[in-house]
Amino acid sequence: MQENRLTIQFRKINRPQKEEYPAYSQHYFDLIKTDTDILQELHDNFFKLKELIYSLPEDKLTYRYAEGKWTIKEILVHNIDDERIFAYRALRNARNDSTPVHGFEQDDYATYSNANERSLDNIFEEYWSVRLSTLLLFQNLPEESLMRSGSGVDIDGTALKRTVRALAYHIAGHELNHTKVIKEKY
Repeated sequence: MQENRLTIQFRKINRPQKEEYPAYSQHYFDLIKTDTDILQELHDNFFKLKELIYSLPEDKLTYRYAEGKWTIKEILVHNIDDERIFAYRALRNARNDSTPVHGFEQDDYATYSNANERSLDNIFEEYWSVRLSTLLLFQNLPEESLMRSGSGVDIDGTALKRTVRALAYHIAGHELNHTKVIKEKY
């Protein structure tokens, strides 16, 4: 499958302030350069990650560096799931939906993803489809919607609040975090 890089000029979405996202997300935000155009970063990082993964030996894709840790294929599908969920949250917040959202149990998602039975081409086809959808969502949201926030409850019951723009940065930082883990552990 051949993905086409987008050649559009992405809009600038300013970096969120610390009060726009939960403290536990800070390590994701720390991985993003301060002068980054976040949508361009999301676009470009897809291709960087894909190049990295395809450069690895096939046996690394289902390798676990420790018991209970995810394989690279599971990490990739986890990234897809996380991006879908956080883009959905951004859409809800942007459209001023005040219904609280709940957290999700990422380990259950990974367990039931069947990622290791899928081909890498199939995973990246889905990944690009989700990424393209995410980019177009954030590219086309009204400017005033970027500062809207919604409430949610994490799986441990902690109340969470994030602005729409913080959700875009979360998606990018989350992916960078897992890319870093892949480089260091696999």
